[in-house]
Amino acid sequence: MFDRPATGERAVLVQMDLGQGAIEERLSELELLATSAGATVEAVVRGRRSAPDSALFAGSGKVQEIAEALQAHGGDLVIFNHALSPAQQRNLERSLSCRVIDRTALILDIFALRARSHEGKLQVELAQLQHLSTRLVRGWTHLERQKGGIGLRGPGEKQLETDRRLLGGRVKLLKSRLAQIEKQRRVRRRARERNDALTVSLVGYTNAGKSTLFNALTKAGAYAADQLFATLDTTSRRLFVGGGNVVLSDTVGFIRDLPHALVAAFEATLEETAHADVLLHVVDAASEDRDAQIEAVNRVLEEIGAAEVPQILVWNKIDLTHAAPAVERGDCDRIRRVFLSARTGEGLELLREALAELACRDALPGSGAADPVGNQPIQ
Repeated sequence: MFDRPATGERAVLVQMDLGQGAIEERLSELELLATSAGATVEAVVRGRRSAPDSALFAGSGKVQEIAEALQAHGGDLVIFNHALSPAQQRNLERSLSCRVIDRTALILDIFALRARSHEGKLQVELAQLQHLSTRLVRGWTHLERQKGGIGLRGPGEKQLETDRRLLGGRVKLLKSRLAQIEKQRRVRRRARERNDALTVSLVGYTNAGKSTLFNALTKAGAYAADQLFATLDTTSRRLFVGGGNVVLSDTVGFIRDLPHALVAAFEATLEETAHADVLLHVVDAASEDRDAQIEAVNRVLEEIGAAEVPQILVWNKIDLTHAAPAVERGDCDRIRRVFLSARTGEGLELLREALAELACRDALPGSGAADPVGNQPIQ
């Protein structure tokens, strides 16, 4: 008998090499996601395939290896660092006799843990229900029969159909409530535009230090922690700089292969980013995977319609790389990158000066997405 870990469920992680590259970074990120969700990583199973198996994703031989790892470590669940189809998930659970979740479900679970505001909770629930809608058969297989018997005679609906109908009604209600919140957001946005305040959104890969930078600039006391998706709810504060007023917003962090259900559910929140005057793209300068992270952020920005918003790369955590605070300029003397440490405060004054310069409205950086190595935006 295995003792239950105090920190959560025992998890076996599965990472398949399908030719996507950066396998070590992907696996390290999966371990962080699993621990952020409260799981204890007991074993990691790796494999290589040219393409996913249609029935089991990993293939029968690899599934047997996963089963052995589960038995050896008393595992409670298996986490795939990939998107599984409903059929693949169902087949894997039957073969392994335990719960199997994919990357999308894991990220949704973390979002559910982190959501604090009313809007954030509504958005997460909507994303979860949309993801669940294709997987209802797993939960109701044993009830897929016509209702009958005294006191149970109904309209002839199967339980699965009833649940889908109820789920559809809940999704419709959530969308209606979020639409109302978005109307209120638009009113606030128009008020800011009338006040002629420069709107700046912090964007970047999860755990790049956006909330720490936001707190350092505004003294807002927003929650910041060394964990993935510490921030879900957008927080805005007015910042006074030499060139005028700036409305600075802290937003949810992005991640590679961000589930489309999340992007759709958080559309209203992410729309704030698309309507910003300038994006401060915060980069973890100490990460060996920073180039791929910059690229992943720019892909999400393109998906939400924010690819054309001017951006400045903020090279954060220079205290870990021993780099010096600096401002890098490009064509027409426009600001391209600022090197700083939000934790120690090095270079913060340079960023304030950059924001003051931007607030003059005649010095916005050139638009366009940053190139893959993050040197400067492509013209």
